[in-house]
Amino acid sequence: MDEKSKILVVDDERLNLNVLADLLRQDYKVILAKNANQALDRINAEFPPDLILLDVVMPEMDGYALLHKIKEQELSKNIPVIFITALDSKQDEARGLEMGAVDYIHKPFHPSIVKARIKNHLIISRQRKLLEGLANLDGLTEMPNRRSFEIAVEKEWRRCLRSGDVISLAMLDVDCFKQYNDNYGHAAGDEALRNVANVLTREIKRPADLAARFGGEEFVILLPETDAEGAKFKAEKVRAAVEALQVVHGFSSAGQFLTVSIGGVTVSPSMSSKPLDMTVGADSMLYEAKRRGRNMVLWTDLS
Repeated sequence: MDEKSKILVVDDERLNLNVLADLLRQDYKVILAKNANQALDRINAEFPPDLILLDVVMPEMDGYALLHKIKEQELSKNIPVIFITALDSKQDEARGLEMGAVDYIHKPFHPSIVKARIKNHLIISRQRKLLEGLANLDGLTEMPNRRSFEIAVEKEWRRCLRSGDVISLAMLDVDCFKQYNDNYGHAAGDEALRNVANVLTREIKRPADLAARFGGEEFVILLPETDAEGAKFKAEKVRAAVEALQVVHGFSSAGQFLTVSIGGVTVSPSMSSKPLDMTVGADSMLYEAKRRGRNMVLWTDLS
C-alpha cells in the first residue's frame, strides 16, 4: 500500500505508549490516546483508525467499557480491536473476544508477535472492506447499487432530521428501454446503461450526494441539503447530458436519441415521515413525467 494504515494505541501508561509507537511507526501511522475519552475523539475523527490496540486496565473507563462503546457506534463497530494486557486469565480473554475483540496480546509482549498479528488483522480487515464494497456496487455499471442507496438515504435522512436541512431525491428512468433492448440487443442495452451511469457519476459528485442504480433501467439521485431549485437544476443537467450523448434510439417515442425521464421531490424530514415517503413521491413525479411524454424533469417541493 502507498498510504500507511493508521493504528490507534490506547494505554494509560506513557511507557507502553512510547514502546508501541517506536515499534510500529516505521510501518504504520501511529496515533496515541492515554484514556478512553481521548480514544473516542480519535476514533470519531474524520479519518478513523484502521486498527486499535487497547489496554484493558485503565482508570475511569476500562478497556471492556471502551470496546462496548466502539462496537455500538455505526462508524467504528467494524474497526478491529486487539487487547494488549497483563491480565492472563482465560475468563478475561474470553470476555474480550465475546465482546468483539479480534485478538489478545499478553504483556510483556514480543515485538515480532505484535507486528505479525497486527499485519494479519489488517489484511483481514482490508479483505472484508473489499467484499463490503463489492456488495454495495452494481455489477454492470460499477456504481452504487440499491443496497448502497438504502443505507445512504437512511443515514442522510437522520442527519437532515437532526440539522433541520432539506433533502432531495430524484428517480430516473431510461425512456423506452424495452424497445431499445428488443431492437438493438441486450449487449447494446447494457452499454446504454453504462453510458447513463457514467453521466450520473460525472454530474453527481459532491461528497454527500449519491447516484445509484435502483434496478433495471432505473437510477436514483440523492441530494442532501439541496433545495428544490438546486436539485431540479442538477437533474436537468443529467437529462441534457444523456441526450447529448446522441445514442441513436429509432424506436423511442421521446426522440431520436436515448433519453431519460426524471421525477423528483424535496422534503424536510420529520418524526412523522420516513424515507420511503420521499421515494414514493419521487416515483410519482417520474410516472407523471413519463405520462406527459418523457425526456423531461418534473419536480415537487414539499419542504
